[in-house]
Amino acid sequence: MLKPGTLWTKVKERTEHALTCGALLSIPTDYEFVEQDGVRFLVRILSNLARKDEAKQKQNKETATSGQDFNPFLPYDEDLFVTDISDTHVCILNKFNVVDYHLLIITREFEEQESWLTLPDFEAMWACLAEIDGLAFYNGGKIAGASQRHKHLQLVPLPLVPTGVQIPIAPLLEKAEFKDSIGTIPGLPFRHTFAQLDASWMQSPLPAAGFTLECYRNLLQTLGLNNGDRPGAYNLLATRKWMLIIPRSQEEFESISVNSLGFAGALLVRNSEQMKLLKECKPMTVLRQVAFPS
Repeated sequence: MLKPGTLWTKVKERTEHALTCGALLSIPTDYEFVEQDGVRFLVRILSNLARKDEAKQKQNKETATSGQDFNPFLPYDEDLFVTDISDTHVCILNKFNVVDYHLLIITREFEEQESWLTLPDFEAMWACLAEIDGLAFYNGGKIAGASQRHKHLQLVPLPLVPTGVQIPIAPLLEKAEFKDSIGTIPGLPFRHTFAQLDASWMQSPLPAAGFTLECYRNLLQTLGLNNGDRPGAYNLLATRKWMLIIPRSQEEFESISVNSLGFAGALLVRNSEQMKLLKECKPMTVLRQVAFPS
């Protein structure tokens, strides 16, 4: 496993290196807050997507030429490599990051992004959460916002917003209602399940992974997503203290794409037109439209 006390230093050192050599192509943004139902949604406006769009076009061209999907993680860019996490996972920087120190927790061998999360996945997640107080998330399939087929969790440091609460939806989570260990959030107008985790688990990532895997399976079962070879599309968000899962019905609303961070209260728009649309329709309405009404 990852040597305790080393990850954050490695993240900062590799970020500086990757910026210097041009491997890390951060996407500049402006942001505004849009308030609705007691939540101050953080909405970032992507000011320059040209480099990411060019990279996507290159991937599509390589896929068309070779007849196989291009995989940026096999091999991954060595300049983005942060550290080995375990025998099964490594940590790299997100090449096109919007949030500083945005990490990808990827499997060494190819696994489908739409497959079940496993004990090794949660071991890797907790090894990183033990080092960085952050929001881990998983976009379970293309409909849930996944841009790559190779299985990867993601981690962004907290807080997500410069001032106020660490996560925009935090005020709603405080009002969770539980039946046994399965919770729901009255302020979320779409299907979801919620569970509390124990922050002390970060002191023992291996046992914590087992508890978290059981919690994950219980939440999926409650949602009816545990049938068949793979679950349906969903977003998973987790911190040291809780886990939230939301089934997905579609990838975007009126061209506004939504991934897991959207359900944390942090949305992305590509231009001022999308920002105007988001303000008119309201953020919670957008989330409800890409999920399933409760």
